[in-house]
Amino acid sequence: MYFGPIPAREATGCILGHSLSVAGQRFRKGRLLSQEDAEALAAAGHDPVYAARLGPDDIAEDQAANRIAEAAAGPATRAATAFTGRANIYAETAGLALVDTAQVDQLNLLDEAVTIATVAPYELVEPGQMLATVKIIPFAAPSHAVQQAIARASAPQPLVRLAPLQACRAGLVMTRVADTKQSVLDKTETAVRERLERLGSSLVASRICSHDTAAIAAAIAELQALDCAPILVFGATAIVDRADVVPAGIVAAGGVVEHFGMPVDPGNLLLTGRLGDRPVIGVPGCARSPKLNGFDWVLQRLCAGLTVSRADIMRMGSGGLLKEIPTRPMPRSGLVEKPTAPAPRRPRVAALILAGGLSSRMQGGNKLLAELDGKPILRHVVEHVLASPADPVLVVTGHRAEEVRAAAGPGRQDFVYNPDFAAGLSTSLVAGINALPPDLDGVLVCLGDMPDVSPLVLDKLISAFNPVEGRAICLPVVGSKRGNPVLWGSQFFNQLKVLRGDSGARKLLAELADWVCEVGCDEQGVLNDIDTAEALAARRQQ
Repeated sequence: MYFGPIPAREATGCILGHSLSVAGQRFRKGRLLSQEDAEALAAAGHDPVYAARLGPDDIAEDQAANRIAEAAAGPATRAATAFTGRANIYAETAGLALVDTAQVDQLNLLDEAVTIATVAPYELVEPGQMLATVKIIPFAAPSHAVQQAIARASAPQPLVRLAPLQACRAGLVMTRVADTKQSVLDKTETAVRERLERLGSSLVASRICSHDTAAIAAAIAELQALDCAPILVFGATAIVDRADVVPAGIVAAGGVVEHFGMPVDPGNLLLTGRLGDRPVIGVPGCARSPKLNGFDWVLQRLCAGLTVSRADIMRMGSGGLLKEIPTRPMPRSGLVEKPTAPAPRRPRVAALILAGGLSSRMQGGNKLLAELDGKPILRHVVEHVLASPADPVLVVTGHRAEEVRAAAGPGRQDFVYNPDFAAGLSTSLVAGINALPPDLDGVLVCLGDMPDVSPLVLDKLISAFNPVEGRAICLPVVGSKRGNPVLWGSQFFNQLKVLRGDSGARKLLAELADWVCEVGCDEQGVLNDIDTAEALAARRQQ
């Protein structure tokens, strides 16, 4: 790849290196320059321009990032479409991140053009949270580096995976001695129950018994009969040896002691055992508190269906100092220490499909009901939107509402009726905005008569969307022509609600030009709506 000064009129097909203002427009860094762009740059005095020209062995940044992220994304994860050379991998459900750290290191050492960053191994993540990001540093990467990175990312298994949380049915044994207070037992049970519930599991039974081997064995046997797993044992006194009372009770119940002690503080005196295939944990006394300790790390893995071996426990020492120390003055609270900033996550983007119009240019028919490739035009649109990450999906109806609902077909979409549909497109937009849930980052406004907008385009718009970086309104462009749909950030919802007529959104885009991000794509479908009989006939002939 060549990067440097290029005569403006020779820059067609090159990638703009730095953002520039051209005749009142903003040409952003990374723009693929058309011949029209090159002439405009020259006319504006930007000559030469700093740009990149790819060579035959180069792979463009987005294509390279997509290929590596797809290889790296394992079960229960989703790789989003790349934008500006960045492809993020997100969790599809709650669980523990499984990261092959050795492969991460080897991939990052391949070539300076290719990088991947991940969350820490075994980090507890929420649905939609970012697990990893692949970033191509320059505008392209050498093909050999991309191929090697794909091999590293996918073998012997995907580099980033997720162990989803499972609904465990845990049992609890608590022992008592003469001076054990009931309040201590109550506090212990509450702490255990809350830990389990936050992991999607439950405490189904608990037993209180005397602190002796036979009583512990009997209590464990009762919980085994109730099919509890894991079984958690809190001793009235701390376990100080693998031959102490609690481990002896596990053995007397027919189990085995697998490991005692862990390099995590608090949590050193944790014991692991097994009764058949059922985990049994001797829980350290620090877990009576809701504060983070080594027991949490073990319990999280068990609730994600993972085995916890001696080696697993003894590898927890790096980062295992959890006590407050002078360099960590913030007090611990809750079951998991909260980060100073929210964890990066996939934007919460809904989709509105506007399907309430009169179809006045269709000579009496409703264009959305017209058949195309064996199904109504609207159903193509709905299916494409449902295949994207957008959620929820709302279809705004109006004219011939019941027929339009039927044409949309089955799926998870909801419907909103616009009684003012005859007053124009903007009324359907307002009805849809008013029906959206309050916790969204943005909304994709899709037109019901554009059946050839693929899920890939929608995914790319969502990937480009980043209000913090100034990309709060995202729309597709083919060459220099803008198309639909448009993704609007939630900060503009109130301005959308006051639009009138069918051209109000275009005027608003002009007013908010500094927030607009044009997302290049190759699909003509973003430019073509089917609003006349002639357009429908032409599309059927394709």
